Amino acid sequence: MVKNKQRGIVEMILADKIIEERKKNGWSQEELAEKLGVSRQSVSKWESAQSVPDLNRILNMSKIFGVSTDYLLKDEIDTVQKNSESTSIEVDSKNIKNVSMEEAVDFLKISEENSIWISWAVFLYIASPIVLLILSGLSESKLFDVSEDMIVAVGVPVLLLMVALGVYISISCGNRAKEYKFLHKDEIETAYGVDGLVREKKSNHSSKYKNTIAIGVVACILACVPLLISEAFNNEDYIIFNMVALLIFIIAVSVNRMVRVGLVKDSYDKLLQEGDFTVANKKIAPTINKVSSAYWGVALAIYLAWSLYTMKWGFTWIVWPVAGVSYAVVINITKMFIKAED
Repeated sequence: MVKNKQRGIVEMILADKIIEERKKNGWSQEELAEKLGVSRQSVSKWESAQSVPDLNRILNMSKIFGVSTDYLLKDEIDTVQKNSESTSIEVDSKNIKNVSMEEAVDFLKISEENSIWISWAVFLYIASPIVLLILSGLSESKLFDVSEDMIVAVGVPVLLLMVALGVYISISCGNRAKEYKFLHKDEIETAYGVDGLVREKKSNHSSKYKNTIAIGVVACILACVPLLISEAFNNEDYIIFNMVALLIFIIAVSVNRMVRVGLVKDSYDKLLQEGDFTVANKKIAPTINKVSSAYWGVALAIYLAWSLYTMKWGFTWIVWPVAGVSYAVVINITKMFIKAED
């Protein structure tokens, strides 16, 4: 029993050291697994103390991390012995934030609740022109007495109200999660047990995330079908307006679902420092945020200026899907420039 207990202690020490060194280098489990020539599942089992790597793997890890095997297997956290130089360097943890189990659980709870509200805020942003489009369609059909003045008097206020409500929800959610803002930008160290808990939740969420994203993407692609159907009706303007409204609604619902599962996944990645929230990505986050704010500010200015000048609110909504597609390109180019400068 004593031997089993000692082995268990060694496993936990090694698991914590692997997690610590991996995060310190800003690597995901997949990246470490690739460097060691093993599967991600193997690294996950090592980090949760479900199994122990063999001696060759431990030797390889000591070389990759630049530490001694004694450091990996013994409970020594004050210094890190470098193999290459046989010297000890003091670990600088002044910029590392500690996250307790209670904080992690609270953050995940807030993130889960915020994901629901923020996904509806996104729905409101996307769906805001629908009333304008429907009113425009009714006006074009001549079946109802809907004038241009009525379109502007009813449709535009509804659009602005939906956008304003979305902004209010987004700001409120941001305030609720304000105390955990450091997870976006600072390197963190989680308390014992947090990594295993979060990894289990992420694993359980993985299937739902993949299925929702797949269905959402397919739905967005098929959303253009209503417009194609309108071709069968001799391109009547009132039918086209209604079909565009239906297209936007389908996209709004699809994006709503994708954003919700995506935000939950992000909450796990923030605590695990994986995906978009590795230590390396956190370093460039301030620049990305500035570019993002400027980009969407310009998009909003273009949308309002174009809409107010032409008063064709039922058409100018096209700015948003175009801006959404272009956003990914702009962010990737920004990342390339940052890496080039480094």
